[in-house]
Amino acid sequence: MTINELQDNIIEEFSAFDDWMDKYALLIDLGNSLPPLDEKYKTESNLIEGCQSRVWLQADYENGKLLFKGESDAVIVKGIVSLLISILSDHTPQEILDTDLYFIEKIGLKEHLSPTRSNGLVAMVKQMRMYALAFRTKEMEA
Repeated sequence: MTINELQDNIIEEFSAFDDWMDKYALLIDLGNSLPPLDEKYKTESNLIEGCQSRVWLQADYENGKLLFKGESDAVIVKGIVSLLISILSDHTPQEILDTDLYFIEKIGLKEHLSPTRSNGLVAMVKQMRMYALAFRTKEMEA
């Protein structure tokens, strides 16, 4: 599936709910379904700066694609991590760099997060793009 098809699926899933309490419950469920991050990846270098809660993000490069793993100590944030991973993982660095993450706006996520959580969301997206940029640069040098 393309990144946009994955985003459209998430928009559709969230549009089934009118009430933001139900949408938060969906986010929490998504977070709970995220596999736990191996302790060896819970390092300072994988910790996202700018998040109120602790968020770790690990990126691996396999067969030309980035595979993301992540975790957070806050349930809603863990759901956000899960959303980002489900959309961006298993795509090429170039696809990730070229993507407009419009699902954030369409499901109303940013406006329903506290300012600190919203900043954390921006920091997570930025970090994922930085990983993509780093791996794309390595590809070009190879």
